This record gives sequence, C-alpha cells and structure tokens, in this order.
Amino acid sequence: MPSNSAALIAATRFGFAARAGDLAAIGRDPRGWALAQLGHRPAPLAGNLPSSTSMVMAEFEMRRERREAKGGERQDNAQRDETGASREFNERVKAVYLAEIGARIDAAAVSDAPLLERLTHFWSNHFTVSILRPAIRGFAAAFEREAIRPNVTGRFVDMALAAARHPAMLLYLDNAISVGPDSMVGERRGKGLNENLGRELLELHTLGVDGGYTQKDVEALARILTGWSVAQLQDPNPGSFMFRARIHEPGTKILLGRSFAEDGESEAEQAIQFLAHHPATATHVATKLARHFIADDPPKDSIERIARVFRDTGGDLRQVTAAVVKEDAAWKTPFAKLRTPAEMVIAAARVTGFTPPPEMLVGSLKQLDQMPFFAPSPAGWPDAAANWISPEAVLRRAQWCETFAGRMPDPPDPVELANAAFGDALPDETLQAIRRAPSRRTGVALVLASPQFQRR
Repeated sequence: MPSNSAALIAATRFGFAARAGDLAAIGRDPRGWALAQLGHRPAPLAGNLPSSTSMVMAEFEMRRERREAKGGERQDNAQRDETGASREFNERVKAVYLAEIGARIDAAAVSDAPLLERLTHFWSNHFTVSILRPAIRGFAAAFEREAIRPNVTGRFVDMALAAARHPAMLLYLDNAISVGPDSMVGERRGKGLNENLGRELLELHTLGVDGGYTQKDVEALARILTGWSVAQLQDPNPGSFMFRARIHEPGTKILLGRSFAEDGESEAEQAIQFLAHHPATATHVATKLARHFIADDPPKDSIERIARVFRDTGGDLRQVTAAVVKEDAAWKTPFAKLRTPAEMVIAAARVTGFTPPPEMLVGSLKQLDQMPFFAPSPAGWPDAAANWISPEAVLRRAQWCETFAGRMPDPPDPVELANAAFGDALPDETLQAIRRAPSRRTGVALVLASPQFQRR
C-alpha cells in the first residue's frame, strides 16, 4: 500500500481528485481534512443563474403560446420543435443548461471543500429529477441549487421536504396534476390520483424498496400528497409551490399503520417527517452512503453504525457524514470505487487545472453516457462499477482522455501531474510509460487513462 494511501483516499473518495500540493496538505490529518469541511455548507454557484420560479414561468408561457398557436389560423411549425416549443425558448433553455453545468462542474473542480461538492452530487442523485421529462429541462439544475445544495450538512427531513415541494419534483413525478378522487375537483371532473411521487418517496427517497411498505401505503401517501402543486400563470406567485385545496383528497389516511387526519397542506409535511425519521430510512440512506464512499458491496457493520447515527441524531446529515468518514473500512483500500464518467471529467479538470467550456463538458458527458440531469429513471445514476464497465465504455473513456488532453491549451508536465495526483501510488511501469510519452499531451492522456485514475 502506498505511503500516502490515506491522503489519496481523502482526495479522491471524499473529494474528486488531488490537485498539486493537496496530498501533502491532507497527509497530516486525512480524516480531519474531511471532517473540517462538514462545519460548512457548499458555497453558492458562481454566475447569475436563474431561479426555478422564473424558468417554470417561462415553461408555462411557452405552453400558453403553443396553445394559442394551435388555436390560430396559422402555425409556424418550422419555428417549433416536436414539443411545440419555439426556437427562441429552446435557445434560452439551452443557454441556461450550459451555464448551470459549467458552474456546477467548475465548482467541483476548484473547491477547497470538495467533500461538500461530492455530497451535493450524491444527494441530487438520491432525489433525482431528470430532463428526460422535457417539461423540467429549464429548471432541473435549479432544483439541485435550491433544494439540495443548501441542505447537504443539514437535516435529512429538511432536504426531503425541500425536494418534494420543489416545482421540478412536482412536475417530474406528476404530483402537480394528481387529483384526489373524492376532492371537489375529483368528484366533478372524474380526474384521478397519480401515484408517482408517493411511490418514489417510499421506494427511493426514504424507506427503500425493502422498507416494508405495500401498494396500499403507496396509494395512501399519494392521497396525502394531493394538492401539492405548482402555481400557474393566473395564480399568485406563478412558478412556485402552491397548495390546491380543491384537489386535495379529504379524510383520514393510514400510512404504514399510522393515521393521518385531514390537515390540508401540512398533512403531507407530517407524512414526510414521519418517513424521514423511520428506521428503514436510516438503513436505506446508510446503505447508499456506504456504497458511495466505501465500496460497491460495503460491510454490513459499517452500514449499521452509520444507520445508528442517523437514527440517534434524527437524520443530522453533518453527523451522519462524519460517521462515514470515521469508518475504518473507508480508508483501507485505495481505488476501491470506479469513477463514474461525471466523476472522471471533474477529476480531470481538477488535477490539470483545465475546466473545458460548458459545450465541451456536455459533449464529453454525452459521449460517456452520463449527461448531467439526464438520469434514465427516478432511481438516478447507478453507483456500482458493474453498471459502468463494458468494452465499449472502456474504449470511450480512453478516447475521451486523449481528446481532453488534446484540447488543453497548455498541458502540464505529465510526470509532475502524475506525482501530484497519485504520490507514490502509480506502478513503475505506468510511470515509465508516462515518462516515455512522445509529447506532453500524450503523457497527460496516459495519466488520465491509467487504471488508477479511473478509480477513486
């Protein structure tokens, strides 16, 4: 095991990668370096990024224009895509997306508190919203900034509530149009319940698939959540959260054996608080954290210790994350986890000091099959090596490393880069190949494509 093993694990597993000088600085107290970051919250992203409210309003205005165009005598179809969105709207959404991705990746690449950036990405994936649902493409990244980023060292229940109330989640999982069958609107119009948010809250966000709930619990939670919606253009504060009493299912509901009396908007708040503090939630969250920070198949005793801290602190994420950092299993084996494509891109930017322009970042991640906020389902991106390793994926990674190095305006000395990033962890044969590279760019590409750089 290399002499700088603990510092390397700290920089790569609890951060993204080691910059020049990081290993020496971290080496004095690797666990303390990680724990010290938990006394803060992630800094706001740089740039004048729009609020979700403004982008939801833009989406609603686009829909109104589309309806008006359909109702008119002339439809300028050449200026609209298959969703009916205008070219102008699409260009605005694209510009916002590129700005968001650029700011997000740049923050991870340059932060002096990279654990906080990693936690932001982890929890954003836990509470996934995906642009595969085009209706949220303008504000999926704002969801992370507004609901996730401020809460990564706060209370889990606060993050869960912020995520569930956010317009992106309410529109992505259709709760904004879920109507209680016995509500005023439901009885008059015959509209029905949508179970998507209720199901994902139970299966993905809190208890987990083995958390002991049934289909009846899914239906009960969906009924409790009715009325949680998004204000339309004609409503006060359009684009923001709105409770619609006329579509809320009346009466008492039974969720996991607990009775929730009719209480309007706060009924769902009480249910989410109940789920956030459930013992099964502690185990589910602890398992995901252990899988992310320790190993694809983490030790069961590590999971239980992390879950115990979650239960004992009421889901205090600062203390829960500290429990992960304190697990000996997290520090035993360097390179225990495969980097996802997004982690590899961030790590490359961090070690080289070169963060490509947003268009290149997005193009890279599209090539590597992990476009930001394009997760294939509400379950988010997978966190185990088996999901990211195939002959085609390995080839794409190698090609990307060459492309990245080729686009650097001033590539660093590859041997110095390797020493800064890995210390004495690289095998001699890898270092020899880097030394013998015919150019700096080729040498940098060899560093990035090395088996060690592909892991954390």
